[in-house]
Amino acid sequence: MSQHKEVKLVTTHQLLAMKQRGEKISMLTAYDFSMAQILDGAGVDVLLVGDSASNVMAGHETTLPITLDQMIYHAQSVVRAVKRAFVVVDMPFGSYQGNSSEALRSAIRIMKESGGHGIKLEGGAEIKDSITRILTAGIPVMGHLGLTPQSIYKFGTYTVRAKEEAEAQKLIEDALLLQEIGCFALVLEKIPSSLAKQVAEKLTIPVIGIGAGPDVDGQVLVVHDMLGITKEFKPRFLRRYAELGDLMHDAVQRYIQDVKARDFPTSEEAY
Repeated sequence: MSQHKEVKLVTTHQLLAMKQRGEKISMLTAYDFSMAQILDGAGVDVLLVGDSASNVMAGHETTLPITLDQMIYHAQSVVRAVKRAFVVVDMPFGSYQGNSSEALRSAIRIMKESGGHGIKLEGGAEIKDSITRILTAGIPVMGHLGLTPQSIYKFGTYTVRAKEEAEAQKLIEDALLLQEIGCFALVLEKIPSSLAKQVAEKLTIPVIGIGAGPDVDGQVLVVHDMLGITKEFKPRFLRRYAELGDLMHDAVQRYIQDVKARDFPTSEEAY
């Protein structure tokens, strides 16, 4: 903990410097105040207010149903907790595709109402206009290529992307395009590690992987997955660092037993 005594805000500039000196970037998702406080206190570099809130917080099958208002609510909760980490907010499905004016409006709302530090969009050349428009407002943009969950109905499956030569080539072109138009970083999701390595080496901006192997500039996981709160999701790329789901289940059962057995509260726990 000693290295976090002097709280220094993580910025896009620092993330770039981390890539340049070969220091890996740590990134996790966060959706609420209490969890964000713990993650930030532990020293994580980037917190992603992910549209995965649609899955882990709201119980939807996909990320598509979550709204801009709901994303802003989650982002506000996270930003209130953060003293150090750089907070990136996902732009939800429907808030930027196909209309650059709508994209700019959505991004401005996220920044103004949540206090987040940047936004993330899924896609390459097809959303170039939206990204360019958002960047003109001085809003930092993180790209996202590979498996893009908002396009799940197009892909039809959550399997590894860009295994075929044509898709791999388009991914490289999109990555270079995103860097060229001004994105400060890029997430690569579920692609072959050799391709991810190639992209990270070609790009001067940080490349963060999820299921993209070890040769990128940083890693991101969904916090509920790495803490073992969610149980059903078991992809190869996920390492569980705790089994909090089991701990919480046991704690609740003990509480129920104590209440039923009249062991809680005791006279010491009463006024």
